[in-house]
Amino acid sequence: MTQRVDWNEGRWTTPPVGVTADGDDLVVTAAEGSDAWRVTSYGFVHDDEHALLAPLPAGTAVEVEFDVTMSEQFDQAGLFLRVSSECWTKAGIEYVDGVLNLGAVVTDGRSDWSSGPVPEWAGRRATVRASRSGDAVTVRARVDDEPFRMVRLFPLDPQLALAAGPYLCAPTRAGLTVRFRRWELTDPDSSLH
Repeated sequence: MTQRVDWNEGRWTTPPVGVTADGDDLVVTAAEGSDAWRVTSYGFVHDDEHALLAPLPAGTAVEVEFDVTMSEQFDQAGLFLRVSSECWTKAGIEYVDGVLNLGAVVTDGRSDWSSGPVPEWAGRRATVRASRSGDAVTVRARVDDEPFRMVRLFPLDPQLALAAGPYLCAPTRAGLTVRFRRWELTDPDSSLH
């Protein structure tokens, strides 16, 4: 099963400053200061990311494809999964200290953060995929048509209502604009890694 999600099916957690349909693409501009984080290390809570979400039933997967154009400190885009303001995950590309990184933040009351450098992804198309299977979510990502690589495996109660879709944040500047190319629901991955 592969089913395209229409951009109009989603609801924004926080409306961005600009949204334009361009053919099949959605071009989104983030508000300066937008972010998603809870407490850990920094002591603050940010819950004003721009995430366009629709339900993600158990036993399905979601994919988001976007252009990698992040170029200033903490610019980020990818896939957001949300149960509540205290239980969510963001996974994708973030520009940190002059380098693009592929990573994830998993939050259950408090946020954590894992990432690794992918400078060679600049200017290309990234796909982030989350498979919801059993009591877990497996996050994978790739650039262009390269093989998917494992990003994160984390537990999630299969009874929880989960919403997912594309997101972006611009914690330190105005003007971050990201072109999202595709949002699809599909079958979950059969393997964990």
